[in-house]
Amino acid sequence: MDKVLLSLALILSGITLGYVLQILDRNQTISLPLPIADFRKLLQKIGLLFFMPISFAGAVWIVSFENVRVVLLPVVGVCSLLFGGILALVIANLLHKPARQKAILYCCGSFTNIGSIGALICYMFLGEAGFALAALYKMLEDISYFTIGFPLARYYSGSSTQQQSFTKRLFSVITDPFVAAAFSAFFLGLLLNLTNIPRPPVFESITAWFVPIGTFILLVSIGLGMHFSRVSDYMRESVLISIIKFVAVPIFGCTLAYLFNLHLIGDGLVFKVVLILTSMPVAFTALVAASIYDLDLDMANSCWLVSTMALIVVLPWLYFLLSSSLLP
Repeated sequence: MDKVLLSLALILSGITLGYVLQILDRNQTISLPLPIADFRKLLQKIGLLFFMPISFAGAVWIVSFENVRVVLLPVVGVCSLLFGGILALVIANLLHKPARQKAILYCCGSFTNIGSIGALICYMFLGEAGFALAALYKMLEDISYFTIGFPLARYYSGSSTQQQSFTKRLFSVITDPFVAAAFSAFFLGLLLNLTNIPRPPVFESITAWFVPIGTFILLVSIGLGMHFSRVSDYMRESVLISIIKFVAVPIFGCTLAYLFNLHLIGDGLVFKVVLILTSMPVAFTALVAASIYDLDLDMANSCWLVSTMALIVVLPWLYFLLSSSLLP
């Protein structure tokens, strides 16, 4: 259970530190080196453009890709993301939600914290091999967000701005520096892997430090933008989104992985990665969509906060499943 406790401590301490810094800066008790929005962006750039790419490249360098079925992992990933969004949209229609709240529920059902929390849990529970497979799982994540999720949010918002063709949206996603860094790191690690160049032993220590440090920096940036206002007003929606994230999507994703026979690869390692990454909370990106398109930001914040806090229960449950003989 030390891995569970360490993971929870890292997640909660990072978010708490960011939130405390936000409050202290707002009350002028301290003065951050930059305006809070710029400081958040700086931390995200440090985490996503430095720590995480180096960690991903080093981990992918040594993972085994002998079984070609592993290329189906990003397919499972993007299908799980879309399933969560579609299911949330169905619930929104059943509850007769207005268009702007439908958009938020789709984003909260689809957008998942794979990159920071999910990758960290894969590393803590499964080691470098699991962390590398997390990079493969999330390859189509940003493409699905920015070519489907964000345009859908814009459509429901009634906004006529940022009308772009699918090709232009796809190009803008691929050329985004954060996406480009993640893709470059993965394919660099893959190239080194396939050319059989031995990885220097020092990379094991680098990964051991860079993964938690990079994740902690990203979580601090999330805490800097966190708000607790009106969470109780959206508790029903938050609970429903949490059920989607922690019950419906894992069942869907793991069933798809089983049908693809991914449970037969690497002594079940690939299947375990799917279980972890389909069981992650709402991504902070959902709040970004709410801000950009003037949607119900309080609802998005509530769904994000409740699902993230639910990790206190979800992580021990995941560790129990991974340590038991219940998995195929």
